[in-house]
Amino acid sequence: MTNDALKRLTDEGVAIWLDDLSRKRITSGNLAELLDQQHVVGVTTNPSIFQKAISGGDGYEQQLRELATRKVTVEEALRMITTADVRDAADILRPVFDATEGQDGRVSIEVDPRLAHHTAATVAEAKQLAWLVDRPNTLIKIPATRAGLPAITETIGLGISVNVTLIFSLERYREVMDAYLAGLEKAKDRGLDLSKIHSVASFFVSRVDAEIDQRLDALGTDEAKAARGKAALANARLAYEAYEEVFSSDRWSALDRARANKQRPLWASTGVKDPAYKDTLYVDELVAPGTVNTMPEATLEATADHGSITGDTIRGTYDTARAELAAVAALGISYDEVVQLLEDEGVEKFEAAWNDLLKSTEAALARLAPSEG
Repeated sequence: MTNDALKRLTDEGVAIWLDDLSRKRITSGNLAELLDQQHVVGVTTNPSIFQKAISGGDGYEQQLRELATRKVTVEEALRMITTADVRDAADILRPVFDATEGQDGRVSIEVDPRLAHHTAATVAEAKQLAWLVDRPNTLIKIPATRAGLPAITETIGLGISVNVTLIFSLERYREVMDAYLAGLEKAKDRGLDLSKIHSVASFFVSRVDAEIDQRLDALGTDEAKAARGKAALANARLAYEAYEEVFSSDRWSALDRARANKQRPLWASTGVKDPAYKDTLYVDELVAPGTVNTMPEATLEATADHGSITGDTIRGTYDTARAELAAVAALGISYDEVVQLLEDEGVEKFEAAWNDLLKSTEAALARLAPSEG
């Protein structure tokens, strides 16, 4: 049954995307069912999600056998497998894409995480992925590293829609929005149709609390205990304030007149990591129009079961959010240090997952290769 909480979330202007994909989810009809019954209107993937899906092996054996017979490289095999899943998911979501004029109904696929610090290689990979998937409702995920920023501008400037991932800091988020606007300006100069270019900015939530809470626990004072579980929401809410500011600027207005689309904030990492917190915390408390919340299936199910959607929980909170981050800083915890650590760790985790996936895929290809002679 469709749950009222998910409908209320949608009615408040929050697009519900699923942060997961596997071949079994596609072929079993589960993804189509989530679209039909749970208000899901998009899908995000990352190297960790594919590592879990493909290493699990369910549904990939036949394609792996064929790839082994062709003697393709492990990198080529992995891209053939992941782009096939994204293409099939994009086809399932195509009616949503058409109904929303391209805003939703999208599936994200990430550039090779080993390229996160290489601008030109990231752009080349983004072009290759867009060509391989060959669906208009694809978003190419590019990490918001220092090298990623000019890659975002160039990719958008080529007319390729982008999901900017691994954003933790407010400063970096502003740089991401600037990179997007610069990309739109390039696309406009090239005569491209701006109405066809879309983007989301994936602002990570729960990992901020996980890191800051750990440091607060080490302090152990009453002030530190009182500050637990507040930094992530405060950070995300101030990101929305920055979004409102940038997308009401004169610079944006010129692009708006050229039929450009706003780059929506996407709340990522919304599964709660501390069992002491309500499992729908990062859904209930991050409601505002024009946003996306990409949820792991467990968070989606929890929201469907007992989410509390009470209207806009972001606008009007900015002064409180600033005070909450200031309280953490007053305890000697460096915001800049935390967000940089989280960005570095995020890239490393995705790279490790990709490397694990390469190894397991290589082993599968070797196992399934036809015997010579």
